[in-house]
Amino acid sequence: MSHETHLYLILHPNHSLIASQLGPADFVRHYVQGSTRYFEGKLIFAEVDPAFRSPFFEIDKAYAELVPHEDGRPKATKFIMSYRVLENMDFEAIDKLYLGNASGDFVQLDPAPFEPKPAEEEMQIMIEINPVKFMVLTRHDFLEFSRYVTDPKNGKGAPKMFYAQLEFSVDDFMRDFEENPFIRTFVPGIHPARLKSAVLEIRRTPGKMVKGISVDCPIDKFSYKLLKTGFMFASQEKSRFYPLLPLEEVERKYYNFWKAM
Repeated sequence: MSHETHLYLILHPNHSLIASQLGPADFVRHYVQGSTRYFEGKLIFAEVDPAFRSPFFEIDKAYAELVPHEDGRPKATKFIMSYRVLENMDFEAIDKLYLGNASGDFVQLDPAPFEPKPAEEEMQIMIEINPVKFMVLTRHDFLEFSRYVTDPKNGKGAPKMFYAQLEFSVDDFMRDFEENPFIRTFVPGIHPARLKSAVLEIRRTPGKMVKGISVDCPIDKFSYKLLKTGFMFASQEKSRFYPLLPLEEVERKYYNFWKAM
């Protein structure tokens, strides 16, 4: 029996390029429910054009070793590289993006042109997912942030970055905090007082555009409902945007994923 060859870019929880004979739906279930591993949290990965090649990756060698098991079962994973993967990826070769959960349910996102809109908020919270994991409070809008975080002079960035944005109203947060300093923040791992301090530091410091609020990005703890806009692959020269689906569409098309959000 012949099986199709797939190429997957793993963005979370690890950073890998993988060849597989499983289609996306079966790949999600195998990755999070395989008998030899225990997994909880999100799986974020993208399909890559199987014809993609780069001198950095031994893709042809992996394809040659991608053979079914003796009983005919497809080969699920053949790891190609787990180091500097995104940095050496061609954005144009990236196709659909998948967000999976520990139950094997997923939602599929398609690339689309990014249409900038006037900034609705004074500040945004960006979550850097791959290749580094940080959370930052910034005056940059969603697209401007791509140029900041991939700037070669930015020692806390990277040549290419995969990131997203949280729903956040700084004015609503500051008002709610003043009314109740013990409010429970929706940002996992960030105490409300720390977030308030970061807001005030940016407001009081002329020219300050970014303030780090966490040296980790607990993407596993963020509900899909807390995300805003979508996901962005970014470099200094290019970007590739994946808009989020409206919640009603997620419920209609990916009901099991929606139930667990």
